[in-house]
Amino acid sequence: MSKLAGLLMVAALLGACAAGPDYYPPETVPPQHFLHAEAAAPESGTLFADNERLFWQGFDDPLLGDLIARTIVGNRSLQAGLARYREAEALLRGARRNQLPSVTIGTEVAGQRLARMERIQPDQERSESYQAAVALGWELDLFGRLSRLAEASEAELQATAADQQALQVALAGQMASSYFQLRGLQQQLLVAEQNVALQQASLDIVSARLDAGRGTLFDQVRARAQLDATRAVIPQLEAEIGATMHRIGVLAGQSPTALIPQLQVPTDLPDSHPAIAAGTPGDLLRRRPDIQAAERRLAAASARIGVASADLFPRFTLDGLLGSMAVSGTDMFTGAAQSGRVALGIDWSFLDRAQVRARIDAADAQSAELLADYRQTVLLALEETETWLLRYHQSQERGALLRSATDAATVAVAQARDRYEQGFIGYFELLAAEQELTAMRDTLVRSETETVLAMVNVYRALAGAPAGY
Repeated sequence: MSKLAGLLMVAALLGACAAGPDYYPPETVPPQHFLHAEAAAPESGTLFADNERLFWQGFDDPLLGDLIARTIVGNRSLQAGLARYREAEALLRGARRNQLPSVTIGTEVAGQRLARMERIQPDQERSESYQAAVALGWELDLFGRLSRLAEASEAELQATAADQQALQVALAGQMASSYFQLRGLQQQLLVAEQNVALQQASLDIVSARLDAGRGTLFDQVRARAQLDATRAVIPQLEAEIGATMHRIGVLAGQSPTALIPQLQVPTDLPDSHPAIAAGTPGDLLRRRPDIQAAERRLAAASARIGVASADLFPRFTLDGLLGSMAVSGTDMFTGAAQSGRVALGIDWSFLDRAQVRARIDAADAQSAELLADYRQTVLLALEETETWLLRYHQSQERGALLRSATDAATVAVAQARDRYEQGFIGYFELLAAEQELTAMRDTLVRSETETVLAMVNVYRALAGAPAGY
């Protein structure tokens, strides 16, 4: 047993030596600040950091918060991601367990009817045997193959956790975007109905003038055509509203029509938005889970280089057996029935160095690929954040101009109607003013929707305070 103790001591000393390179996270030097961060901050709203509260709470809409909570709990994609996390967790436990000795227990009771030629004694018709053994197997991790495997599995688990967090952020953003798209479409429907009422009133005026002999049939036909064209927008909007409500239901992990009773009552788009605490690009790189996932997969690839490199050395396994064997059950576990064995096995496959080198080169190439993927993920995150900060800022400016233009167009229609009724202008001028107002109203609602969606995308790009994982 002294030789066995010596082997165990050598294993303990050399187990800390791992083949392959030690991993260090790649250095990234981000810009000092976001170019459009200050410009995107709204004049009204409450400034908050991402770890103080969830971004959708800044819109002060309880139904939106409820929908996102349902999404985090019930979305099927998130449930699939959680299953992937549990799978990675189990693989890590298995990889760590491989570093320890494995112990198995086996028993066997056998009985056999002997042919005449097999009998030792003439009256020996049967033969019985009894066996019980405890077997121990242990791969001596002298060159770090198993420790690198565990290291890779742990990094993959961390990457899977980051993937799950990234999916939470994405789905929370999708739910918020779908919800505000729905509210925008409902507002467009209300505007379309207002436009129908406006043009119906104009048709009534034209018809009254025609009956009084002061109008023309041509004006009446044009007024009716314009009214019907505006009415035709309503079925299309209703279809888009229904499809968006279906989408919200599925995002929340429910049937497409389950949430229609809660969603079908129109509400206004938020008129004030939470201010943006963008932080620095360095903060972004530390916060975004997709970047964390890419970095962890790079770490796993680096560890797998060590796994492949360990094959350049022989693989040692230590096997032990302690048992009892007898031809009678009463003789089991007696001194005469005891048996034991200790063996040191050596795997000589490392001698095929060309094959081992090929595996190392493949692992190196995969690591280089994932390093490029990581750097690309960083660049895309910076690009996405800067772009949405800029879009949000520009949408605010556009919305202010459109509100002013819509107010002016409303006054112009009122004046044009008075002048038409008094006979100072023809119906063409009134029609033109009304067409401009209806277009302005619809464009303004679309612009307000785009501003809110840009706000949501800013927070999504900033990995805006997802639910805890």
